[in-house]
Amino acid sequence: MSLLSMVAGLVAGEVRFVVIGGVAGAAHGSRRLTDDLDICYEPSPENRKRLAARLGLWHAYPRGVELGLPFVLDEVTLYRCPMLTLRTDEGDLDCFIGVKGVGTYSDVAAASDAATVGALEFRVLSLPALIKAKRAAGRPKDQEALLELEALAAISRERT
Repeated sequence: MSLLSMVAGLVAGEVRFVVIGGVAGAAHGSRRLTDDLDICYEPSPENRKRLAARLGLWHAYPRGVELGLPFVLDEVTLYRCPMLTLRTDEGDLDCFIGVKGVGTYSDVAAASDAATVGALEFRVLSLPALIKAKRAAGRPKDQEALLELEALAAISRERT
């Protein structure tokens, strides 16, 4: 179980998604630790069905909710809930259909970069878009992350 195995599972399930949040920051050189995977997924009916199938394999359940309560995670649940914070057999996963400061999935996908880890290929939110998202979120932990992300962006600009 790892964040990378979750990405691999989503790729294997042919889910269209972009990695956002702390893992996207790590892809751009951030040293901040994260214990969950945040994704923005395409909310088409077909993609919701593929995501729901993968989440079913992982026994996904809402984080912070007492175990054993009735919960069905299917494409209808994904349609009705534009943001879900889940615990799974693979680890914690947060699913969004858009990103504050960036926009809808289409905007997020357009503002993403290709990433490759071994043979695994996926999309991550670009560093400029990640900075916009952190600014828009405005939480204290996002404000702290901004310092490092902006420094990484400055280093990147100096190299070009």
